Amino acid sequence: MSTSHTKGHSGVTLAARTVGAVFLLVGILGFVPGITSNIGDLSFASDHSEAMLLGLFQVSVLHNAVHLLFGVVGLMAGRSPAGATRYLVWGGAVYLVLGVYGVLVPHGSPANFVPVNGADNVLHFGLGIGMVALGVILGRAVKVSARTP
Repeated sequence: MSTSHTKGHSGVTLAARTVGAVFLLVGILGFVPGITSNIGDLSFASDHSEAMLLGLFQVSVLHNAVHLLFGVVGLMAGRSPAGATRYLVWGGAVYLVLGVYGVLVPHGSPANFVPVNGADNVLHFGLGIGMVALGVILGRAVKVSARTP
């Protein structure tokens, strides 16, 4: 290979597929007893879900379904640099909004239907920042290399 990337593969597509695969894994693990504690208390969507992924992150069926959806979208978007860039930037923006939601909505209130807790908030902000950064930096690298002969 004369280039650092094989045909059809770039850093941004790899990043999107990797993020997507991790989301899929997390979505699946959210339903696995032992990895998710209090699985019997897993609710569809409410602040009353006592299920905790890895004993830290409050999850529900809806929360796990969102992870699965983000995973599938990431794998699909990772098939093209443009799709991967959009997935990382817009998906990261969604997670930043979810982080703000988690900070503004009281944890015990019915408005916390996702549900999220403090650990989720930290993770959502980190994911948001990381995904946007990957999309912007690696997406820019694809655009620059496309212009280079």
